Amino acid sequence: MTPDQRAGQPAAPEDGAPAVDGPAPEETPAVDAPTGDVPTGDVQTGDVPPPDDGGPAAPGPRRRRGRDPLAAVLIGVLTLLLGFAFAVQVRSNDTDTVLAGAREEDLVRILDDLTAQQDRLRQEIADQRSALEQLGSSDSASAAALKEARDRSAALGILNGSVAAQGPGLTMTIRDPEGRVSASTLLNAVQELRGAGAETMQIDDVRIGVSSAVTGSAGSLEIDGQPVQAPYVFRVIGSPQDMATAMSIPGGVTSVVGGRGGSVVTVQSDLVVVDALRPLDEPQYAEPDDGN
Repeated sequence: MTPDQRAGQPAAPEDGAPAVDGPAPEETPAVDAPTGDVPTGDVQTGDVPPPDDGGPAAPGPRRRRGRDPLAAVLIGVLTLLLGFAFAVQVRSNDTDTVLAGAREEDLVRILDDLTAQQDRLRQEIADQRSALEQLGSSDSASAAALKEARDRSAALGILNGSVAAQGPGLTMTIRDPEGRVSASTLLNAVQELRGAGAETMQIDDVRIGVSSAVTGSAGSLEIDGQPVQAPYVFRVIGSPQDMATAMSIPGGVTSVVGGRGGSVVTVQSDLVVVDALRPLDEPQYAEPDDGN
């Protein structure tokens, strides 16, 4: 019997298998296998478009939702806060490292400076409360208000440099033989003195005000446009001990000037005269309000 004749007849049962009567099963058409390597194991089928028979379409693959804008904003804010906290921690660790390496006498000076600042702030608070109580009393309201106005006028005159002043303080001389003291160093000296309680000061013949500017290059400095030359002489009114302590803090003005070949000499005194005057600026647009 030829192979074509065998194809039309049912296969004979193997030995031991029961024979089944009935028509032969339909033949399944052969499907050509795709060429190339066929992966073994589980086979994932791709998306097959549904037949166009008018019925409901098969659901397609799910689309991925975009990121919630609110969540993205919250993540950004949290990231910024974390970075800020990390920077503060690093700076705090740096400060702790500097203080840990300081000498005992330097730590005592820093503590004395902080204690003096605290006492000064407490005294200012007490003075303001006392003035408020006097102004609130009906019996002495007029006299207290007049005295308060005069005191405030005198204090403002000293602060803005329009009147001369005298009192306890110190004279500080910054020598710069090599001409390496910069404008930032001189400005830091002014700021350190103010932080230690300096009420008013002058450098050479220039009165320092709230808006004074130190400019120029090392060896050729100017204060508010007026040239100053080394040695730079500071005459400062305030607590002599507190200001002298502030100048001697490690890493402060004295250390910086000494590292540039200069020196700082401070002399405390019970009477320092600051007589350089600062001209007041004429307002260009503002004028007093007469109340009408």
